[in-house]
Amino acid sequence: MKVLVVGNGGREHAIIQSLKKSKKIDVIYAIAGNGGIANDAITVDINVKDVEKVAEWAAENQIDFAVVAPDDPLVLGAVNILNEKGIPCFGPTKEAAIIEGSKIFSKNLMKKYSIPTAEYETFSDKDKAIEYLEKCDMPIVIKADGLALGKGVIIANTLEEAKDAVKSMMEDKVFGASGANVVIEEFLTGPEVSVLSFTDGKTLVPMISSMDHKRALDNDEGLNTGGMGTVAPNPYYTESVAKECMEKIFLPTMNAMNQEGRTFKGCLYFGLMLTPKGPKVIEYNCRFGDPETQVVLPLLKTDLLEIMQAVAEERLSEINVEFKKKSACCVIMASKGYPSSYDKGFEINFKTSRKNVFVAGAKLEDGKLLTNGGRVLGVTAISSNLKGAIKKAYKKVSKISFANAYYRSDIGARALKAYGEKI
Repeated sequence: MKVLVVGNGGREHAIIQSLKKSKKIDVIYAIAGNGGIANDAITVDINVKDVEKVAEWAAENQIDFAVVAPDDPLVLGAVNILNEKGIPCFGPTKEAAIIEGSKIFSKNLMKKYSIPTAEYETFSDKDKAIEYLEKCDMPIVIKADGLALGKGVIIANTLEEAKDAVKSMMEDKVFGASGANVVIEEFLTGPEVSVLSFTDGKTLVPMISSMDHKRALDNDEGLNTGGMGTVAPNPYYTESVAKECMEKIFLPTMNAMNQEGRTFKGCLYFGLMLTPKGPKVIEYNCRFGDPETQVVLPLLKTDLLEIMQAVAEERLSEINVEFKKKSACCVIMASKGYPSSYDKGFEINFKTSRKNVFVAGAKLEDGKLLTNGGRVLGVTAISSNLKGAIKKAYKKVSKISFANAYYRSDIGARALKAYGEKI
């Protein structure tokens, strides 16, 4: 089989390394891939947002199965176009991808179908949004309606900060057209949990839970990023919490999308807050999370291609999806200065195996792998327990070097605290 993975980051590298284990696959192509992905797949230099060109290339090269991983091409309808050309895909259609493409759509969906989430209001007028803020308790959460590279959410601690957030989104257009409309919602408290799930619109199978670390600096300080590391499983996601989420959130969401004529087939991501009043949805994503994928897929025992084909063919109920009863930790090695300005073009040196080292931002030049992004590598390790996984991940990190490297030293500390342990 010839398989195509659309995307160019660490998430896609994790998907490719997992797919490589399948005996059914002869060759994997990546559009556009990156310098590290080139180690595991044949990279093809096409912009992932050029969905027509991606589909044309796939048809011309007789691709047997495609995996569309990032949000942008999904929201732009890549799966629809590939399907029209007779190429089966893993990933939701444009109609279903709106669950991430518009936060207003997803909030209204949750309200309509009584899926637990934060109280909210939506605005298309800046002055009305600011007027509403003056009646709100702080802190408050302001979200750009559209896609914003995972950065379109601002938690404002004061009224002044909240007003500035609305102004930056709606007037200064820091997120472009994505901030033309905003959602203002109550600030929830409690442990956060990420749960990725496979669904074919009939059956939903949650994957192993994980815990992301969004802040740039240790002790959850500094600017929000796309994610500085993850651990799995998440200790706060107990069996009883999982049961409640399945009954009140996961299945109701799948059914709601069916009711709306937007059947979701692919990976549906649930960003949850375990509040004192029970689990609530913070956000939906229409794809694998990044860097959650980097800890979840290395723990998967079942053939990923078989699962993805079953999802595309609406026969997920026939597949026994199994995960290793182990723990995983992923530490992101970033360029110093991320998520603001940073230098790139530094050679990456490995004194360790590159297995479960997922390349997010790097390019190949004269046979050398050079840094080419803010988040450069996701370094993952697996062990029988969380403490062991964390220790192994940091040991691996110590054997990888590049100028300007930066990483948090406390990935997994919050999770260990839940177990009554320290790093």
